[in-house]
Parts: sequence; structure tokens; C-alpha cells
Amino acid sequence: MDIQVQSFAVANLRRRPVVIETGGFVAGFTPDTDSPYLNYATPLPAAKPTERDVRALIGVFRERGLLPRLEFAPQAAPAVAPALRAAGFGIEAVHEYLVCTPQTLALPSSAHSPHVRCPTTDEEFTELDAALAEAFGGVFAPSAQGAARLRRTQQSGGAVRFVRDPRAGIVGGASCSPSAEGTAELSGVGTRPAYRGRGIAAAVTATLTEAMFAQGAGSVWLEYSGEGSRRVYERVGYRPQGTRLYVSLRPDRHR
Repeated sequence: MDIQVQSFAVANLRRRPVVIETGGFVAGFTPDTDSPYLNYATPLPAAKPTERDVRALIGVFRERGLLPRLEFAPQAAPAVAPALRAAGFGIEAVHEYLVCTPQTLALPSSAHSPHVRCPTTDEEFTELDAALAEAFGGVFAPSAQGAARLRRTQQSGGAVRFVRDPRAGIVGGASCSPSAEGTAELSGVGTRPAYRGRGIAAAVTATLTEAMFAQGAGSVWLEYSGEGSRRVYERVGYRPQGTRLYVSLRPDRHR
């Protein structure tokens, strides 16, 4: 699964508005933001970068005034992490990823599950972006660009879903990328703090996963942020499969 997830990461970055390929790496950039989570690189599976290749990659980020940063499945390209460490990259995080297949998907009971909807209007995309910003504690601010990215995800073959409370508006949601290499990434599962513990995350995750299977994806994968969220995903059929590594150039080397 590591090779498939890494091949997906490459294909997904190639969808970015600006793509630079150099020395066995693919870097994808989103011009309307300097967020490191939307501007990063990933290696091709089985890449064996040289010192010169890594320097060239660093240069691609520096000429844009961005932090050199990568996300990848290390087992799919074992030579990459040592080459990056030698160049001064440090580990930000190591995340386990979970995978769901049509055989493992377990939909919540409809009698007790929140009603999940698909956004169709600009107002719904804007409100969902704001709800997710609150859900993630201000890591990103709600914006027109964020709402537009959600709309593009849906229009390009991915899926976006949300749950609305009649008294409070949209209270949670998530999105799933268009599939590539037979799989798709589900991300940004968020629920406003006052509405957690009501099955919203499970309902949104299951509904999005089912939607991607209906569109032909053979699997859907995601990363989790804590044991509580992991239990939610496991209840709807996600199982551990591997790890993803996040690295960036240390500040003392970023000059």
C-alpha cells in the first residue's frame, strides 16, 4: 500500500496550479497562499536523490520564498529520508495512515446517524470553510480561497460533505480528493467543538468514503490526529497500513 499511497501523492501534487519536477521530486504550489501544507514536495516512488538533486529542490522553494518541505511514505522511497537528513531537513511529524476498502466499510446506522449533505451553493462552501476553521482551532482562517478550494475539490471529481444543525448552521464536514492510482485521500474531517461526540465525524467519513467507492476508487486513505479520531475511523472500516513522514529544512539551514 505504501507504493500506491506514494504514487497517489505524486499524482495529487501534479494537480496543483504550479508544478515543478526536479531530481526525482515533484513540488506542487498553490499561489494564493504561503501555507506549508499547500506548498510542498514529494519524491517519486523508489527515488534515489543525490546531494545535487536535494540542493536543486531546496532552490525551487527558496526562489518562491517558501519553506522547503516534503510529505511522503518513507517505505516507498527508502533512500530519500537519509538524503534529506544529510541536507539539514528535520522531522516535523510521523503519521500513521489508515485505509478503507469496499469490503471493510461499515456505514453507521441511519436511524441514529446525522444527515449528511453535499454543498451546492457558494454560501454552503463558505459556511463549511468557516466551520472547519473553527474545528481546527484557528490553524487556518476562513477565506474565500478556502471555500473556492473546497468547490474545486468537488468539481474536479472529489467529494465534499457536511452536516447542518437547524439552529446553528453547518457544524462539521470534510472533503476527499479525486482518486488517482486507484485510491483517494480523505482529509480535513472537522467538527465544531460544541458539536463533538454526536457522530458527525463518523457519518461524514462514511458517506464520503462510500461516495468515492461509487466513483470507482478501490480504496480511501486518511491520517488521524489522535486516538479518539482513530477510533472513529476504525468504527467505519479504516485499518492501519503504514506511515507518512513530514520533513522541512531546519531554520538554521533555511537561508
